[in-house]
Amino acid sequence: MAATVRDQADVIVVGGGLVGTAVAYGLAAQQARVIVVDEGDQAFRASRGNFGLVWVQGKGYGYTPYARWTMQSARAWPRLAAELREQTGVDVQLRQPGGYAFSFSDAEMAARNDRLQAIRNDLGGSADDYPFEMLDRAAVRDRVPQIGPDVVGASYTPLDGDVNPLKLLRAFHAAMHRHDVELLGGRSVQAIDFADGRFAVRTGSEVLQAPRIVLAAGLGNAKLAPLVGLNAPVQPNRGQVLICERAAPFLDFPTLNVRQTDEGTVQLGDSMEDVGLDDRTTTEVVTAIARRAVRTFPALSRLKLVRSWAALRVMSPDGFPIYQQSDRCPGAFVVTCHSGVTLAANHAQLLAPWILGGAAPAGIDSFSGDRFADPNRQYTHGH
Repeated sequence: MAATVRDQADVIVVGGGLVGTAVAYGLAAQQARVIVVDEGDQAFRASRGNFGLVWVQGKGYGYTPYARWTMQSARAWPRLAAELREQTGVDVQLRQPGGYAFSFSDAEMAARNDRLQAIRNDLGGSADDYPFEMLDRAAVRDRVPQIGPDVVGASYTPLDGDVNPLKLLRAFHAAMHRHDVELLGGRSVQAIDFADGRFAVRTGSEVLQAPRIVLAAGLGNAKLAPLVGLNAPVQPNRGQVLICERAAPFLDFPTLNVRQTDEGTVQLGDSMEDVGLDDRTTTEVVTAIARRAVRTFPALSRLKLVRSWAALRVMSPDGFPIYQQSDRCPGAFVVTCHSGVTLAANHAQLLAPWILGGAAPAGIDSFSGDRFADPNRQYTHGH
């Protein structure tokens, strides 16, 4: 039986998670005709385990372009949140009062200070280049009186914030619908061919054709990218998350390990585990997450846990994003990262015009997959 051929899109986006939908929304807002192909719930969805942070603090250690890229997106987030609210009526609950990372020892504090100071030095050396504060226990307690006795201090960065990640994904889908983006769910890409400046994407009995394609398929990009002459050697990194019952508001700002949503639930997390494609929760890690949270905020010990889950983040060998257009197949792009919330503003506002033929965003070449060409190179994550 011959495949049905459809040729009515300007761009095909492969992947319907937070990265793919942000790009698709940005493309459609530029009047492009967009089709999103999404595997559905059988995929290892990084969006399922998202902590919802718009997080600058510590990002880009050892890789200055990523520090700049992250700060640029954080500063652009208010515009994105306002656009989504205006176009869809969905308030993603953006808060950007700054965020805290708590320490339980002087050694932790010193290591944290060294990391943030190194990023500041690489960006120019001044507080304007990279603002942060190191707060001793008394200063932290003045700002966050709920902290426990084990907290010796904290780092604070004013650009940090958070959103409700489920509302964000809903907003992107609603915005795509408003801009007539076609979402094809439950489809896996079986082949990608390129000829005469056009891509043919086979999904079962259907072939989709377009002059541009964006691979935003998370872990799937590792296999898809080589089909269009790109390199995206991403691997899974498991993160486990705990959700507590609703509580009276006590956190109106994000922290690295604990955040309270606009609906009152308390989210605990920040595990990082290299365990392949195993997305199960484990007692050992869940216990460690809960113990750290209670040490930070003892009142959490009185709350009931209502659910937990694990999800697989998308991690490149060095922890930084991969953005690149193919030389072999012009019009094919790979877009992959592990910070889909933090970088959503850049994906919608900066990558979309580039994908449609506009100027490349400043510094984008720093995120080319070509940096992984040396198989013997050793990497240290600085995300």
